[in-house]
Amino acid sequence: MHQDAVRVLTQWRAPDTGQERLRQSYLEHLAAHPDAMARSCTAGHLTASALVVDPERERVLLTLHRKLRMWLQTGGHCEPSDATLGEAALREATEESGIPGLALLPGGPMRLDRHRTPCAWHLDVQYAALASQDAVEAVSEESLDLRWFPWDEVDRVADGSVVRLVESVRV
Repeated sequence: MHQDAVRVLTQWRAPDTGQERLRQSYLEHLAAHPDAMARSCTAGHLTASALVVDPERERVLLTLHRKLRMWLQTGGHCEPSDATLGEAALREATEESGIPGLALLPGGPMRLDRHRTPCAWHLDVQYAALASQDAVEAVSEESLDLRWFPWDEVDRVADGSVVRLVESVRV
């Protein structure tokens, strides 16, 4: 997984200078911390998330995070069973949305976001996943609620990080 993260971040083309700085800092973190993919890395660890998009591409599914009490995209810690960052993002999206058969949008990560959490710094690699026509969401133990939001309503319920992710996926 560590090797995959280095490969993904080395190949990823950042859309702007701020994202490029984050990409470089993620790569430096991976070089300095062999355990950077594990939640036990107290200096911070890479996480993977995915914004779930409906098949008509008119809405996104957000989860009301149980601990943080914020509307967020699905995602979280990488697990030893994950072979790749994309696989971790897809697993997290499936677990937290209850929707089987999600498919990552092509092109790799959409954005990077570094944020402080109760456990450590999260160096989040953010993807987008497309739900199927027959998708039915189900609230998981990690969420208080799940809700589909039209693109234009996300900025009323979510923080800047989620809004920026939505903007990058919507383009």
